[in-house]
Amino acid sequence: MFNFIKTFRKEEEGAVTVDWVVLTAAIVGLGIAVITTVGRGATDQATGLAGTMSAVSTIDFNS
Repeated sequence: MFNFIKTFRKEEEGAVTVDWVVLTAAIVGLGIAVITTVGRGATDQATGLAGTMSAVSTIDFNS
């Protein structure tokens, strides 16, 4: 049992896995933050554009 614990402490594969999980979680979190920020800005711009376009009068050339 003592040899198993010594061998387990020397293994680094688990530590590398934990590093990758942490890095992946950080990248996913950053991506969600960016999408949320850009999404809000895009929604605001679309709303403003819709308001501007509805206020513009058009000419009907078919009449």
